[in-house]
Amino acid sequence: MNPEMLETFTVAIATFFATMGPIDVAAMFAALTARNSPRQRRRMALRGTLIAGGILLLFALLGEVLLRSFGISIAALRTAGGILLLLIGIEMVFARTSGATSATDEEASEAAGKNDISVFPLATPLLAGPGAIGAAILLMANTEGQVLLQGAVIGGMLTVLLAAYLSLLGATQIQRLLGVTGMHVVGRVFGVLLTALAVQFLFDGIAQSGLLGG
Repeated sequence: MNPEMLETFTVAIATFFATMGPIDVAAMFAALTARNSPRQRRRMALRGTLIAGGILLLFALLGEVLLRSFGISIAALRTAGGILLLLIGIEMVFARTSGATSATDEEASEAAGKNDISVFPLATPLLAGPGAIGAAILLMANTEGQVLLQGAVIGGMLTVLLAAYLSLLGATQIQRLLGVTGMHVVGRVFGVLLTALAVQFLFDGIAQSGLLGG
């Protein structure tokens, strides 16, 4: 793996980990499936992860084409994506939640009454939420059509999805081990990284737009 691929892979992992939040998702999964059997939890974890992976892969491969059909430029995509990721990063640093990275209170309340949460809210919006979908489109657009770099982005996405699946399997143990404080510490660390990355996307988008150029 060359340095550029390694950098792209690393950035993808950090970005998807921050926008998916496997630790936070595991905690909510543990709470919502407390009455389910271990076998049911395993089935929901696998199904939810696979569906989320399908959604993210679809947007990663076709998202840029879809946006271009609406006349949205790569510069606009980078700028808008940078703003979205910046807001998510700030919320993570201050340990706040929103519909961009987690289910809203209304969605969580609706999910609490369901026996199978694999599609909603696990697959979406918990794993494949607006933040993760936006990140998939933005990171793929940033590769500028280079197949190896696109493979690195998808590889990073699949790596985080695997981590999310393993976190769901051990959701109860992770919740007990880290506690609320530990989960917030992990979230803040990745929030800082995501904020820095978001600012870089903003800089790149504004520069590419030519607004500041001569």
